[in-house]
Amino acid sequence: MSADYSHLSSAILEQCFGKVVQAVADCLFSATTRTLGQITSATKLSRKEVAFALAVLVKFRLVDFTASKANPFLAEYALRREDVLCLLRYPRYVHLVQTKYGNVGASISEELINSGSDTATGILLKCLAENENKAESPESYRNTFLEMITDHYIIKRPELLVGDDQDENVPKFETNECDFFRHPNIDLQLLAKIQKGEATLAEAKDSHMVWNLNHDRFHQDFRDTIMVDAIERKLGENAAECFRFILKIMYNTTDPWERKLSNQITFVEIKQAIERKSNNLDLMKYLDQYISLLTEDSLGFFRRVGDMGGGVYVVDMEHAFESLAFACVECVITERFGSKAARIFRVIRSKKYIEQEDLQKEAMIPSKEAKSLAYNLFQEQFIHVKIIKKPGGGSNGPAKAFYLFQVREKDTVRMLLDASYKSLYNTIERSNFEKNEHKGLIDKSQRLDSIVEAMKERGETDEYIAEIVETFTPPECEILNKVKNRIKTLSKAELTLDDTIFLLQMYQHHCTTLPTGIRKFK
Repeated sequence: MSADYSHLSSAILEQCFGKVVQAVADCLFSATTRTLGQITSATKLSRKEVAFALAVLVKFRLVDFTASKANPFLAEYALRREDVLCLLRYPRYVHLVQTKYGNVGASISEELINSGSDTATGILLKCLAENENKAESPESYRNTFLEMITDHYIIKRPELLVGDDQDENVPKFETNECDFFRHPNIDLQLLAKIQKGEATLAEAKDSHMVWNLNHDRFHQDFRDTIMVDAIERKLGENAAECFRFILKIMYNTTDPWERKLSNQITFVEIKQAIERKSNNLDLMKYLDQYISLLTEDSLGFFRRVGDMGGGVYVVDMEHAFESLAFACVECVITERFGSKAARIFRVIRSKKYIEQEDLQKEAMIPSKEAKSLAYNLFQEQFIHVKIIKKPGGGSNGPAKAFYLFQVREKDTVRMLLDASYKSLYNTIERSNFEKNEHKGLIDKSQRLDSIVEAMKERGETDEYIAEIVETFTPPECEILNKVKNRIKTLSKAELTLDDTIFLLQMYQHHCTTLPTGIRKFK
């Protein structure tokens, strides 16, 4: 992990949990594993504060612990660095759940986010206590919770192994992939008794089963949306709907996080799925033409690999995210250096290696301008130079050197990813600065809004309410509006940067052999 990601993680953790948890996480970020004593001495915090911070991080699935190899009675803690960035994506998780399961699903996901992890009965009790959806019954909450487990949006954490020596040793957990999505036994009658105070949460039958959101399942949906949206922009809605069905068929036989290619899919399978589940008559009528469009498109998402059963196809994840990632890189170059620089980048990438003289001819750009743009791209590490030396003719003759431009794709993406981390960190810091700088004004505005709302509920006259509102002077209103607009712009920038980071992370997963932290079950 880079220094830029370290700073970003630190800022996110401080924003979400405070300075104590941030200090402990920073200490763990700088090492593979650390014991409680090592963290205490490194952070200069009290043992109680460190233990509480670790408990919070473990509850939110940001820290793992195992028994030390040197001393089995001593726990070693490790930070899940890749999952820290998921804290910024919680609003997107809630929005996705709301579109699929409505307000009940959104309420469940919000409580899971706030709790980090909890039992099913505990989560449902909190949802019912909030009472945001008064029309919904406890049964609807339970059914939605179970449906989210079935669809893998909620995952069960490993269960604690209970033994005679468990009091002395480091706790151990049983990881059984078959149980990750096994439905808990939620007793609605007991739930009602707990609400009335006639029973306790400890009496619940599912008290040993702890649940949290499954980040990988959400990321799978985000990834699919990126691909479907790209096809819709280029080939239209019907082609996008066709590809959406292809992805659903793919997941029946292929691990969702397979890095390169999916398992083979036949034309007959696609046709049967669309005829069974789609109401799009145009898509059914011209299905073979839409399949041809997808296979012949330069994006390369879908490839034909055989002729059996009307045609055998695969989804090429590697080529898909290579195309998408470098479309993103070219957009960045266009924004920073102009369209001619993007043309130079495309020429170099297509040619693999090219000399300066050939570059200006291929890109059809004047020599002086081509040299200037190529130098700018080289300086910002979008392109690199490979030197090939050829021995001279005589014994004392100078060696001849060829300077070839090239694009190191993995290095380019890594550089842009680090730049995105740095930009996101700067955006968060600037937003925090604006909020702290104008904290008094923002608090005054919020107090005034709450007073006005209370007055409206009491039925006060409009003239009296207008007099209260006028206590907020026009200069203060102007400053506040500027601050709100600035913070809103920074929030939009955060979302855009996170989209870019996610796309580049998908490139690293599907197009490289780098460890990415993405697994089918976590």
